[in-house]
Amino acid sequence: MSFMRPLGNTGLTVSALGLGTVKIGRDKGVKYPSSFTIPEDKAVVELIARARDLGINLIDTAPAYGHSESRLGQLLTQRQDWIIVTKVGEEFDNDSGESHFDFSPEHVRNSVERSLKRLNTDYLDCVLIHSDGNDMAIIEQGTLDALNELKKAGLIRATGMSTKTVEGGITTLQHSDIAMVTYNLQHHEEIPVIEHAAAHHKGILIKKAFASGHLAGDVADPVQESLNQILGTPGVGSIIAGTINPGHLQENVDKARIACGEQ
Repeated sequence: MSFMRPLGNTGLTVSALGLGTVKIGRDKGVKYPSSFTIPEDKAVVELIARARDLGINLIDTAPAYGHSESRLGQLLTQRQDWIIVTKVGEEFDNDSGESHFDFSPEHVRNSVERSLKRLNTDYLDCVLIHSDGNDMAIIEQGTLDALNELKKAGLIRATGMSTKTVEGGITTLQHSDIAMVTYNLQHHEEIPVIEHAAAHHKGILIKKAFASGHLAGDVADPVQESLNQILGTPGVGSIIAGTINPGHLQENVDKARIACGEQ
């Protein structure tokens, strides 16, 4: 398995590691082991350039990540070099630090149009529903159908959902292109979704690969072990790893390349 890999049958080729951008947009209501400061524009520009130099082409954002989309829209040059993943369904209030959810088809359309403006682009590579855990109820209210209509209209290249249940993940893959699932050394429950994707040439993105910074245990190098396990699993496209530290980014990419057998 190489570092650059197909994302199911979407026609998109993605780096095995993608850059998650929660920390450039919000610092309230986030579950990380240590506190952080939202970086200045210059630091974000340098981080993005470093990611690109390291071979990363996938960047993950969401309306729920505070100012992340707007900042990327201003700071991400060379749009054509990037596969941009964003989301619909979860809204975040920067003042109160609270989230709320709206999965109505009308909100999906408005959210996608707002993301296009914020990200300063005329198409989105991937748009995923940001599930609140009620995966099946969301699918049943037509949220994925609304995304798929926007795909037909040419605004989105691939659709799917960031899911929290096996049933939701598999059903998502039956009705769209991609599922984003949790998979790490301590969490194997959603492997059946990855297996379904591998069997049906669908796309898989991985969240919480490092358990949001809480990976530990008796393994000498938990990050390397986690990357070896995840990137060695057939069907996995890319791991979304959020960092604002260029040193961590470099280390993660080096270890991902080892996991892909490239170093």
